[in-house]
Amino acid sequence: MPEQPDRHGQLLRMGEAFRAAAAAADWSALGEHAHALAPRLQALAARGPWSAAERQALQRLRGAHDEAAAAAATASGELALKLEQLRSNKDGWIAYAMHSDTESA
Repeated sequence: MPEQPDRHGQLLRMGEAFRAAAAAADWSALGEHAHALAPRLQALAARGPWSAAERQALQRLRGAHDEAAAAAATASGELALKLEQLRSNKDGWIAYAMHSDTESA
């Protein structure tokens, strides 16, 4: 039987990928990691029972996932606030643009 790749190492690398994407605010990569998470975990789980080290790595992966989700939620909230500020200042921007157009004409 061919040797299986190290599940412990794969779990640690998956967690690190979540942390790196969140730290870089790379939401596209974070989405890709999140989308691939369940199928990858299912494939790893199909290899048999988890060792103690693998269960620990799973917990670290869960923590990395939770931290990344929190970072995405924070960034989403900040973006929503910026959009609301732009919406609330829209009338001022339009008035400024109209005033600038009439002065240059």
